[in-house]
Amino acid sequence: MKVVEEEGMGTLEIFPLPVDRETLRGLLTEVFAEHWQAVRFGILIQGAVFEIAAPNAPHKVSMLDGYLTVDFGAWHFHLCIGEHRGTAENPVSSGLAIHRRTARAELYRMVSGDAPTSWGLRLYNGAGEQQLTVMLPNPFLSHEMGLLAEPQWEQLALWDRLRHRYLGLDADPRDRSGKRFVHG
Repeated sequence: MKVVEEEGMGTLEIFPLPVDRETLRGLLTEVFAEHWQAVRFGILIQGAVFEIAAPNAPHKVSMLDGYLTVDFGAWHFHLCIGEHRGTAENPVSSGLAIHRRTARAELYRMVSGDAPTSWGLRLYNGAGEQQLTVMLPNPFLSHEMGLLAEPQWEQLALWDRLRHRYLGLDADPRDRSGKRFVHG
């Protein structure tokens, strides 16, 4: 784990994840196929935050030319997580392939004072540009994103599961030490 200060986000504790295709495919398939109803996702950059709720379970999660596609029916998205070559008629340069592919993946928790207040997953391409942020269930917020009167710690189950499966870390009691949601 490393601690970073990000302007506009505050203090983040970062837990780096492997970026090989199979790990990322497993992680993203688990998040979107099994937990689609519990997460919000999109981009979270200075000046723009997209907090998308999936309308249903994905109809299909597939791979083609290094791109993972998560298809919800009416719409879908693609993330380059593996080796990308293009087609014989339209090959991709090695520089562009490196730029497009996920080069950094991390679980993170936002900390206010001494306690975590928000949990998530982020992916960045080879140029350091954000590809995706997944906001994991938050014990201080309802599924509709309203503030809860009392924390619902069971909402950290996905965070605990991902930390254990992809980092070998057990649940951290510190995750349950916060008193309220703090907006970045």
